[in-house]
Amino acid sequence: MLVGQILKNKSIAETITIAPDKTLGEAAEVLSERRIGALIVATRPAVPEGILSERDIVREIGRAGPEALTHKVSDYMTAKLVTCAPEDTALAVLEKMSAGRFRHMPVMEGDRMIGLVSIGDVVQARLEQLAMENDALEGMIMGH
Repeated sequence: MLVGQILKNKSIAETITIAPDKTLGEAAEVLSERRIGALIVATRPAVPEGILSERDIVREIGRAGPEALTHKVSDYMTAKLVTCAPEDTALAVLEKMSAGRFRHMPVMEGDRMIGLVSIGDVVQARLEQLAMENDALEGMIMGH
């Protein structure tokens, strides 16, 4: 399955962003309200500057204590983004996520972000693909 297909099948198509000058506390609020695990950091829509995950926030709270929630998002975001394209396969994305030990990846079309996929999205797509392949093989074996 291709990343473009995964994006089309997502129940929440909107990619949530946060400005780099917002605080970790504000980011935590958005993550909690939206029940998501990461935010794209962007000043302009569709132009990602970085990504901030729950892990990034928790790591900084563990280091600096509650005061960390007053720190700027830009200081703790991952600025070197690993991205994928709509024509990439789910398996290729899973391999990148596993190798990099991260769970969210922006989907880019040229210089423009068109979505975000999570490891859960990709695993679900891969499981659906494997189930379809299994059904096809069973049909071939049974002569259908």
